[in-house]
Amino acid sequence: MSAETSPLFPDLESPILITGPCSVESEEQIHRAAKEISEGQKIHALRGGIWKPRTRPNGFEGIGEQGLLWLKEAAESIGTVPITEVANAQHVEAALKLDYKHLWIGARTSANPFSVQEIADALKGSGITVLVKNPVNPDVKLWIGALERIQGAGIEKLGAVHRGFSVYRDSVYRNLPMWEIPISLMSEWPGLPIICDPSHIAGNREMLAFVSQKAYDLNMSGLMIESHPDPDAALSDPQQQLKPSKLTEMLVSLSIRKAHSDDFEFDNKLEELRNIIDDIDGEIIRKFAHRMSVIEKIGEYKKENDVTILQLDRWKEILKSRSKLGNDLLLDEQFVHQFLELLHQFSIQKQTEIMNEKKAQKKS
Repeated sequence: MSAETSPLFPDLESPILITGPCSVESEEQIHRAAKEISEGQKIHALRGGIWKPRTRPNGFEGIGEQGLLWLKEAAESIGTVPITEVANAQHVEAALKLDYKHLWIGARTSANPFSVQEIADALKGSGITVLVKNPVNPDVKLWIGALERIQGAGIEKLGAVHRGFSVYRDSVYRNLPMWEIPISLMSEWPGLPIICDPSHIAGNREMLAFVSQKAYDLNMSGLMIESHPDPDAALSDPQQQLKPSKLTEMLVSLSIRKAHSDDFEFDNKLEELRNIIDDIDGEIIRKFAHRMSVIEKIGEYKKENDVTILQLDRWKEILKSRSKLGNDLLLDEQFVHQFLELLHQFSIQKQTEIMNEKKAQKKS
């Protein structure tokens, strides 16, 4: 990742750093947070939640509109700009009234096209910077749709925030990163700045550095990360916030790598290795095609003998034997398991198509 100016914050070099507490809790708290952050970092924007949509009621749901002025004054006191989340037209109007130039749309809101359109309509003519977090569910088209709605309101300074996805699965993450989805967004929208939110992906302090480094290694544009002067006393998401001094320590530990190299020898070696990968990928795809042709024969044979598609004992045996082989070859266990499940899913799908052909033939 090279040091160059960001289209979202043209006065400062990338990578982008947006930090501050999860929530603005009081005037004193946000000023203290800003002061302590500024002692260790030059930041692009001071973040703070004003309205906090919580999963369940009766929790802290934000200080409300009065916090907008506190956040703005705290940001200005350290020579930066404020940024906060908006979830409806009233939030946008309140922020614009105080001359906010940077806003973000949260994951719950970006999942709802009606809400995004309401915000887009309220933003028309503002010319501000807007960041759109990924929807809570892993759907890149829904994410792109939210970005397009905001772009359609005339917003040119537009960015995305990757904060992970909610899925019903045990995980070490609060929200699964599913890195393939922001990578897909990069492919479909070249040049769009994508910032990573390690706080919401990790959900705990211990994994923040790991997630942040992964984001840098994938050439994301920067980080939006939560920092609170007294995290354990925070009124929302205390476990995922860092003290400003700890944030500085973590950022210093990260490696910011270049997107490209000017070394001719490096480029030649990289091209050589990529050619090897191309050959391997071609062979893998040919093997997949061969495997699917055998699956079709199995489906036909089951159809002729009125045998069910799912053979649970066989599936268990495949999982066990292939997982052992993967383990022997030092492959990641989760990768092997997900790979096998994907193969099995398409095998079931292909055999189902063959079975349905039989039913269609009978009806005709």
